[in-house]
Amino acid sequence: MSLPEVVVAAGWIPFAVVVFLVVVFSWLYVGYFKSKHDSEVSSTVTAVLGLSATLFTVVLIPVDVFLISFMKDTNGTFKEWARDVDVRLAVEDSVLKTYYVLYITVFVFMFLILPFVYFFYEERDEIATIGSRFCSAFRYALGFLLMASILVLIGSLIPLKEVPPTNTTDFEKVAFLFNELGNNKGEDIFSFVLSVLTVIGMALFIVFAGYGMSAFPCGLIKGHRSIEYDRGELRDKRAVLERRAVEIRDRYSESNRKMSSRDQTRLFEIEEELRLVDRRERFLDVASGNVFLKCLSMLRPFEMALGVALCMLGFLVFLSLLLTNIDKAMNSLGMKMGYQLATRKLPNPIDIVLVYAEVIFPMDYVLFFGIALFFVLCVMSTLRRTGIWFLWIRMYRIRPKRTRPQGLLMMVMTLMLVILALNVLLYSLTPQYVTFGNQQYWGNSTNGVLTLMPCSTEAPLGECILSQNSLLLNRFCYKAWIFGAIYYWASWAFLLVSLLGFCVSTLKKRSSMLEDSMNRDDFDESDEELLRI
Repeated sequence: MSLPEVVVAAGWIPFAVVVFLVVVFSWLYVGYFKSKHDSEVSSTVTAVLGLSATLFTVVLIPVDVFLISFMKDTNGTFKEWARDVDVRLAVEDSVLKTYYVLYITVFVFMFLILPFVYFFYEERDEIATIGSRFCSAFRYALGFLLMASILVLIGSLIPLKEVPPTNTTDFEKVAFLFNELGNNKGEDIFSFVLSVLTVIGMALFIVFAGYGMSAFPCGLIKGHRSIEYDRGELRDKRAVLERRAVEIRDRYSESNRKMSSRDQTRLFEIEEELRLVDRRERFLDVASGNVFLKCLSMLRPFEMALGVALCMLGFLVFLSLLLTNIDKAMNSLGMKMGYQLATRKLPNPIDIVLVYAEVIFPMDYVLFFGIALFFVLCVMSTLRRTGIWFLWIRMYRIRPKRTRPQGLLMMVMTLMLVILALNVLLYSLTPQYVTFGNQQYWGNSTNGVLTLMPCSTEAPLGECILSQNSLLLNRFCYKAWIFGAIYYWASWAFLLVSLLGFCVSTLKKRSSMLEDSMNRDDFDESDEELLRI
């Protein structure tokens, strides 16, 4: 039996619409941060395509879930078109191939395109030709390709856990992982490379999203300090700096002694600080008369309401992930099985909402994408505060309209790694929805009565269909349990950082609009330009 047109239309047309929206979002987002004076088309286009390709892996999950849920009626039986196993396999295979294409595209950007474009811009010089820049950039990109080759080699040689014999109780626990897909070495190599990148992304996600999940909503609620308050602080700072400068000059005014190099340096630093104070005062003068900022101040109640709503969403995320982790600690198959849960015992608010929202298509799609977008904005909020660092060295600042092309590419690479980790965290956050959707089956309850039950891994083989996303993740976490353990403990670390971030965000004073708008490296721009961005 061929696949009904309604399945193709309902599953893939919304995905195509969201793909378009993702590209638009990426273009606007990258355009918002790229420098007005120092930008290059190649870096901008690469950043947009790289970010879009990684976000596609997130928005594909609801399509994956919809297609497996659409195979069943609400009475727990397969629909007529889905009773044919070959048809079901064709649907699953189409989704799996889409995942492969998207993730391989991400790999190509990570290990080839982003490094090449980064160093292509780095080699820009007045005397450098396009050919010399290309050769130099490609030489550096070969180093990243070598890293990718090493990962592929390790993935092909690393010993993985074998599938237990089919006549053992151990196989019964993991049979749901191997009843549909073969034991494919290519899949294992693919999963290994993806898992390594995800672990790196998880470390970044814990820091940036953990703190940003509280700092971003709290920042919206608190807002910025008033212009008059900032003016008062600048006046006080000016008085202190001028007094220090006078003290240094007076030390040498009554004698003909030459000023020491140490005092000359201190005096130079004070004069630099005074010039920055002058610039900030002029900026505040322009800001106080800006009509656009005055109009924005009228939207302050809506900004606070949005902040409160995001705080509530952050609390639900924290609670849902905490309950899932507690459930895994109490009822999972253990560390050597990647902390997989056969059946969920504890309620999960976000998971429950998404499962029920799936009945009203595409409500679950909107909610799921909204949660993913919330995490991306939280990460970007922290990146704007901290910038891009290598160890203790700040490499690039991330600021609207003033981010250099190299910083833009580094920002996108960070986001791509974080989004890969987000795919894993979303599985922990919404395990039932991401794994089975709203599928149900007829099974025996505790008292032996035949009952309609939500699908779980304890369902008889063939009664429930797993999403391809959860199948790929769980299969490899069984074969290489260390990754499943890392993901589990990383989610605990994320909760801890989120809690600490909430304490810091609530105790921290309101920020000044000068913090994001002006620094020492902004003297080449006019006050009006800084204000417009």
